[in-house]
Amino acid sequence: MNDNKLNVLWTSADPVTAKEMVLLYTVNSLKREWWDKVTVIIWGGATKLITENKNIQDLIKQGMEVGVNFVACLHCAQQVNAEEILTKIGVELKYMGKDLTEIIKSGEHLITV
Repeated sequence: MNDNKLNVLWTSADPVTAKEMVLLYTVNSLKREWWDKVTVIIWGGATKLITENKNIQDLIKQGMEVGVNFVACLHCAQQVNAEEILTKIGVELKYMGKDLTEIIKSGEHLITV
């Protein structure tokens, strides 16, 4: 386990929460060296929000530029036809159930939003 790694499970479809919590906090976490590594797991409603909101897509790209890792649940992306958009902006797509379970069982730092 890496004690200085943060995982953020982003499920909220709310654009204010996306911009003012998920994306703001994760970017600042790396810029200000609060965490060494930050991964955002996109799941559920957040997946649909990203497909519908160009500003959120741009903020994800900016997050990637400072080193935030973004990965999305492939099943969720398939359900809302988001695969093409997520891939285009550079989000990794994969089935996340097992990985999330491992994060929880290992005791890694996890914020759910």
